[in-house]
Amino acid sequence: MLMISPRMASGMQEKQYTPSLLSFFIYNPKFGPREGEEEKKILFYHPCDVEKNEKIRNVGLCEAIVQFTRTFCPTKPAKSLHTQKNRQFFHEPEGNFWMVMVVRNPMVEKPSKDGKPPTIEYQEEEILDTVYGAVLQQCYSMYKLFNGTFIRAFEAGGVELLTQKLEKFFYRYIQTLHLQSCDLLDVFGGISFFPLDKMTYLKIQCFVNRVEESLNLVKYTAFLYNDQLIWSGLEQDDMRILYKYLTTSLFPRHTEPELAGRDSPLRPEVTGNLLHYGRFLTGPANLKDPDAKFRFPRIFVNTEDNYEELHLIVYKAMSAAVCFMVNASVELTREFCEQLDALVGPQLTLLASDICEQYNINKRISGPEKEPQFKFIYFNHMNLAEKSTIHMRKTASVSLTSVHPDLMKILGDINSDFARVDADEEIIVKAMTDYWVVGKKSDQRELYVILNQKNANLIEVNEEVKRLCATQFNNIFFLD
Repeated sequence: MLMISPRMASGMQEKQYTPSLLSFFIYNPKFGPREGEEEKKILFYHPCDVEKNEKIRNVGLCEAIVQFTRTFCPTKPAKSLHTQKNRQFFHEPEGNFWMVMVVRNPMVEKPSKDGKPPTIEYQEEEILDTVYGAVLQQCYSMYKLFNGTFIRAFEAGGVELLTQKLEKFFYRYIQTLHLQSCDLLDVFGGISFFPLDKMTYLKIQCFVNRVEESLNLVKYTAFLYNDQLIWSGLEQDDMRILYKYLTTSLFPRHTEPELAGRDSPLRPEVTGNLLHYGRFLTGPANLKDPDAKFRFPRIFVNTEDNYEELHLIVYKAMSAAVCFMVNASVELTREFCEQLDALVGPQLTLLASDICEQYNINKRISGPEKEPQFKFIYFNHMNLAEKSTIHMRKTASVSLTSVHPDLMKILGDINSDFARVDADEEIIVKAMTDYWVVGKKSDQRELYVILNQKNANLIEVNEEVKRLCATQFNNIFFLD
C-alpha cells in the first residue's frame, strides 16, 4: 500500500506550540450518585486551583460522553473525544474508576498584517490517539507499581486513604509528563535488551542463582547493564513498568560521577584483590553512616493474581545494576544490607568488568560506531524487545530523535493502521520531504524504517529494506 504524506513545512514567521496538559482527573460515578453530591465523585483533579463548579462540570461532561457512547457499543466505551482546541482521553483501569487526560492540541500562531492580532490555527490531526492513550495507561501502571490498585486502597481506608495516595503520587508524577516528547515508543512500552555472548550470560545466571541461594529473603531479581535488561525473574508486564521507572527516573537521578573523592561514599573499597564499586541506589546512601536509614521503596506486583508487596533494593556497580525484591512483611536491617553489600559488591564489580570487556571486543569486531545507515524502530510483542536507532536518548523529560517530528507522526499513523488488522502487512509511505517510510508487521513483530533517498523508486526502497532485514534481523523472519 502506497500513501503520499500531504504535510508541508510552515513559514518562518509562525510560532509553533507543542501539545500541553490542560487537566488530569480521576473520578468514580458511584461515589456521588445524588444531586448535590457530585463533588464526592472527584478523587483527584489537576490543576488543583480550578473552581469547584468547573471541576464538577468537566467531570459531568466526561461521564455523559462515556454513557452516551455506551449506547452504541456497551462493551467498548469511549477512548477519546476530538475537538478543535483539545483532545480528551478516557481510561477505565478498574471498574467505575475513570482517568481522564485533556491535552491542548498543537497550534500555530500566524502574524496578521495591518497590526491586527495574530490568528491561531489548531492542528487537530497532529495528536495520535494511540500515543496519548498509552501515556494515560502508563500513568495508571506507574501508580499501581508503587501503590497497588485503587480498590485495594479504598477497601483499606475508604475514600480518604485513596484520595491521599492519589494526590501524593500524581502531584509529582504529572510534573514528569512531557507530552511534546511522546511518540511510538510510548505505544510499545518495550524493553531494550543488552546483547550478550552465551558464556557471559551464563555467568550472570550463576550470579543471580548464587545470590538468591545465599540471601534467601530475595524473591525476584532483575539484572541490567547500561540501562538495558539482561535477566528478569518478574512477570513481563511488571518488568515492563519497573524498567520504565528505572531507566527514565531512578537511573538518571544517580548518574555515576566521573571521579569519586577520597572521602566519598562512592570510593572503591579493596576486597581481597578486587576493587569494590558497589552502592545502593535505593535505601542507605552510605552503609558506614551510623544514622543511615534502611527504608526501601515498596512495589506491588502480580496484582491480578496473588497481589505481592515487595521492598525494591536497587544496587549498582559501575554500569551494572541489580534489583532485588524482598517480601514487604520482612523488616530489612543494617545486618542484611551489610551482608548484601559484602556478597554482591565484589561479584557485581567483576561481572560489570567482564560485560564491558566483552562489549568492547564485539564493538572492535563490528567496526567503529558511526551514524547508523538505517534509521529504524523494531518491536516484538512476544518478549517486549525494542530497538531504535532513531532515538538518541529517551527519558521521562526528553526524547531526542534524529528525525523530524513529521516522520515520527507517519510512524505512529502506520502503527495505528497495523493495530486495526491481525494479518501480516507492509506499508510504504513517500513523505513530502523526499523521505521514504516503510512499516512491516509480521508474526507479532513490527519494523519501521526511514530512508533518505530522494530519487529512489518503490523497487529500490524495497531492496534497501530487505538488505536491512538481512544484516540486522537475519535470524528473524519477515515478510518478503
